[in-house]
Amino acid sequence: MSTDQPRPIAPEDLPEVVTGFLTAHRAHDAATALGFLRPDATVTDEGRTYRGARAIEAWMTRTAGEYTYTTELIGAQRVDADRYVATHHLEGDFPGGVADLHYRFRLGGGLIEDLRIEP
Repeated sequence: MSTDQPRPIAPEDLPEVVTGFLTAHRAHDAATALGFLRPDATVTDEGRTYRGARAIEAWMTRTAGEYTYTTELIGAQRVDADRYVATHHLEGDFPGGVADLHYRFRLGGGLIEDLRIEP
């Protein structure tokens, strides 16, 4: 039963597939990150949706070189058995210089099915 009310959890209680993806993404390791995604996964970032491994890999490669920034996982929530939110604090040379982003994961079949990155 889903209440759709996110509840705080310790970041270390995020599913391994989520933490593995986040670690690879932070390291700009697209090949490893893709291993945590379903082949038909979608990623939405800055209002654009990328579908499938090829499009997601191109997005990851492009964003890796776009700005220099630090990122810190500052919070985690569980929405239900398949949906989690990881909140990151970013500081860097992007417009505004500081942002808190919510990485909203939906899992399916033990892998990431959908990721939405939003303020």
